Amino acid sequence: MDTGSLSRRDFLKLLALAGIASVGSPLYSMHRSSDHESTGSSASLPNLLLLVLDTLSAHHLSLFGYRRETTPNLARFAEQATVFHNHYAGGNFTVPGTASLLTGTYPWSHQGLHLFGSVRDKYVERNLFNALADNYYITAFTHNYLVMGMLNQFQESLDRVTLPKDLAILSGPFADRLFPDDFLASIWGERIIRGSGSDLPGSLFLSFLEDNVHSSTPRELKRQYGERFPRGLPNNTMGVFFLLEDAIDWIQNEVAQVLQPFLGYFHLFPPHEPYMTRKEYVDIFDDGWKPEPKPVHAFPLSKSEEFLNLRRRHYDEYLAFVDAEFGRLLDFLRRTGILDNTYFILTSDHGQLFEREIHGHVTSTLYEPLIRVPLLISKPGQRLREDVTTPTSCVDLLPTLLSIAGKPVPDWCEGQILPSFGTSNPNSDRNIYAVEAKKNPRSAPLKMGTVSIINGRYKLIRYFGYQAKMDDYELYDLQNDPGEYEDLYQSRKRMASELKGELIARIDDANRKITEGEV
Repeated sequence: MDTGSLSRRDFLKLLALAGIASVGSPLYSMHRSSDHESTGSSASLPNLLLLVLDTLSAHHLSLFGYRRETTPNLARFAEQATVFHNHYAGGNFTVPGTASLLTGTYPWSHQGLHLFGSVRDKYVERNLFNALADNYYITAFTHNYLVMGMLNQFQESLDRVTLPKDLAILSGPFADRLFPDDFLASIWGERIIRGSGSDLPGSLFLSFLEDNVHSSTPRELKRQYGERFPRGLPNNTMGVFFLLEDAIDWIQNEVAQVLQPFLGYFHLFPPHEPYMTRKEYVDIFDDGWKPEPKPVHAFPLSKSEEFLNLRRRHYDEYLAFVDAEFGRLLDFLRRTGILDNTYFILTSDHGQLFEREIHGHVTSTLYEPLIRVPLLISKPGQRLREDVTTPTSCVDLLPTLLSIAGKPVPDWCEGQILPSFGTSNPNSDRNIYAVEAKKNPRSAPLKMGTVSIINGRYKLIRYFGYQAKMDDYELYDLQNDPGEYEDLYQSRKRMASELKGELIARIDDANRKITEGEV
């Protein structure tokens, strides 16, 4: 072997094989910092701090004109950052949204389509972590088990993974500790077992588990934290209870002492439901506001307006709490000078819906509150605000960060370098896509799903393969109708026809690549 071309990561693996260094078992925290030394080429690179706040809809941010003052600290951050006003997730729930962000490809390529899904094997080497592994110390944390499944897939490119249970007050799930090599299967199986109410008394491994996992705060935690969190303790709906404050403290400590240059990927669960806000934010938006109901087009869940208004208020109050904790992190990063050599990126994997009889995001719709998410990027030492209104996609983040690190954009990437971050002008007339296909078979051509295409001010949504919606469309003018009240599909036939042709052609091309094994 040519030791002159040996990378730091390969060197660590050789040490592990020789019993000199520990690479770490799957899913368990990996500590390689003592073996990490920045190369000459890496030492001058800026740090990359990527903070993902789960289920953060741009439509609920006062930063973008929302009527409730939910995000004063994000607005403060925006004054010294680049703000993207029309930024889109790749899907409407965690797996497709996060996988698109990390791979720079749409769900029809990476195939992370399902609730407890994973990306295709080739994307173990086609992701942000792998692309920067030889130049950056990479540290990651998430509260979200679905994201943890992806980190498990990408773990060979990660230097340190801190698990949900490591920052938890109470961690109920246990199967992942027993079967770390089969993370997604073990967590999914345990969830089914608990949800069924089966106690499985004859099971050697699982008989000690509680009968159910849900978002209700256990009695002992209510006694300890009930005054501080009257609605219950924040949790990930799967038995992990935590304090957001602890995660913010941990991030501060991590970025202050981790080896540089670092890539930090921190995916926090709030403001994802359940909306367990801190006491000083309870009822701060009890203002009686009742938004105008929107037309019901597809897949209603029969939620009343009264129900939706209450959930919307609780979400907004939880969001205000999250914003306050973000402000505390921002102050720390500025006070310590970390932002002087760090790109700080704030975004989300998807949004949340409180309309059309639907609450949540695990739906077959792709309305704006579900897929339009914030993106704010602070460049090292940035002092002035910059606003970008051109539509952008989460698949653009990977090529942008690679460009910052001096890396070429790979040919498999479906994104482009974000405006103001590249040397050439990006294509402002390109199409932006989002995909929902959790009912479609894995690694199969898309025959059932919902796909949206955005070009400039217009957005077309296609529903296909469903029993009740075989091939239906909706068209919206997002400039004149950002709330998507008026479906223009029948009245704007020329625009509808053009976008329909482009969307069908793109789906057909994706299906061809799946069939021929190109993705």
